[in-house]
Amino acid sequence: MSINYTDKREFTEKQAEELFLSVEWASGKYPERLYKALQSCETVYTAWDGERLVGLANAIDDGAMTAYVHYLLVHPDYQGKGIGRELMELMKLHYADFPYFFLVAENPPLVGYYEALGFAKENNTNVMAINKK
Repeated sequence: MSINYTDKREFTEKQAEELFLSVEWASGKYPERLYKALQSCETVYTAWDGERLVGLANAIDDGAMTAYVHYLLVHPDYQGKGIGRELMELMKLHYADFPYFFLVAENPPLVGYYEALGFAKENNTNVMAINKK
């Protein structure tokens, strides 16, 4: 298995939908909006096994100070092979000059995974949201 990584957004709406639904993320239920969002955000890295989209990471940034990793996901058939780690390394390199680089670990079991990638919990912080879903 040879995985290729790119920052080119050459995936289709259907490929993004299939990847997001493979990990049961609600975003996959809105394929048109998801595709538009991924095409519009500042940074996207993808992982490919041939023509199959198997992983994706994206970030939103302000251009100078703060970047927020919004998605990091790997198809279940490819998890545990270092793909998520490589996608995050690409993100970290891309944002190396930014003083603030964040993500939100919505799934508590993934906290340890993100810590192994170099992230640390911020003390006295709370994630705040208006969730319209």
